[in-house]
Amino acid sequence: MDKLEILKNVAIVIITAKLFGLVARKFKAPQVVGEIIAGLLLGPSLLNWVQPSDFLSGMAEIGVILLMFSAGLETNLGQLKKTGVKATLIACAGVFIPLICGTLLFFCFYGFKPVGSDEFFHALFIGTILTATSVSITVQALKELGKLTEEVGTTILSAAIIDDVIGILVLTLVISFRDPSSKITDVLLRTVGFFVLSFIVGIILYKVMKWLDTRYPHTQRIPIIGLALALALSFIAEKYFGVADITGAFVAGIILSNLDDSKYIDRKMDVNSYMIFGPIFFVSIGLQTDMKSLDVTILLFSIGFVLVGLFSKIIGCGLASRICGYKGRDAIRIGVGMMTRGEVALIVSKKGLEVGMLDSKYFTSVILLIIVSSILTPIVLKLLYSENKKVSKEE
Repeated sequence: MDKLEILKNVAIVIITAKLFGLVARKFKAPQVVGEIIAGLLLGPSLLNWVQPSDFLSGMAEIGVILLMFSAGLETNLGQLKKTGVKATLIACAGVFIPLICGTLLFFCFYGFKPVGSDEFFHALFIGTILTATSVSITVQALKELGKLTEEVGTTILSAAIIDDVIGILVLTLVISFRDPSSKITDVLLRTVGFFVLSFIVGIILYKVMKWLDTRYPHTQRIPIIGLALALALSFIAEKYFGVADITGAFVAGIILSNLDDSKYIDRKMDVNSYMIFGPIFFVSIGLQTDMKSLDVTILLFSIGFVLVGLFSKIIGCGLASRICGYKGRDAIRIGVGMMTRGEVALIVSKKGLEVGMLDSKYFTSVILLIIVSSILTPIVLKLLYSENKKVSKEE
């Protein structure tokens, strides 16, 4: 692909992504939904104006790293400490129930496969995609209802953060287990080694960055160093520990999340992500999805994937909430609040495609789940809270 073709494709991708993102926001849907639809429009599914290329793939990879770095920066460690055991238990259920249900769904459609086979890991990866939670839609819905700062709202927010951390760990382990030369003990040792190293180095880096932040507050060198740290940890994670590069970016964000200027760093990262890298990443998902290749099996699988994705979160998180002492209606609210999927599910899917654990035809299922969950969650939460008001008035 020559230089002029690259410039043309990037221009088309950015303008189309932003146009469809704005349309999505008009219809109260997440902007990423519009950007994915833009990719479907531009790719082989419809117009076929833009073809995937190494250049766009590289830009999309940087977009993934920036997104995960921002997710780490937005992690509130203080809030995680406050919610403690309850949020952790809910998050664990919200990861492992969908993981098991997603894996069984694949087996139901394509037959049970022996442990260790490629098909077994494909099934396991389908379950891994379902572990992700995107709380941004839920947060907006709870804000509008005035319930975000209540105990249920705080629990959902904390559980979603912990859910993402556990989900990334599961992704790392699943990818590592697929390597035929890897033994379970080696994989676990490498993963634990990376996090131990990150913890030790993280303390040192945090102190250095805190000193720099105190001496040079709100200066451009702070986000520049932060970005370099995210890229470096992404490289080290995958190159030397066999851990997914997005895990390194997420850890880099967590290391810097308690800095006074963490929001300032996040704003600077968001400019790059919002302007170019983010749209290219989400559009690239659509570009790699060919709706024309859909057959009856994939269509039925997609319907099952959406249903399992929604109900496994409601059941897993809802039951865990009951165990933690939340009453019936509050437990259901937590389950519903945890069922949205978004950026992390797409990032996990893209990673699966890169390492050969996911076929691009399953992107259709992931996109449908994101769209359906993003639309249903605010509606169901509003109904659950409005029903509560009626009960209160009757009493």
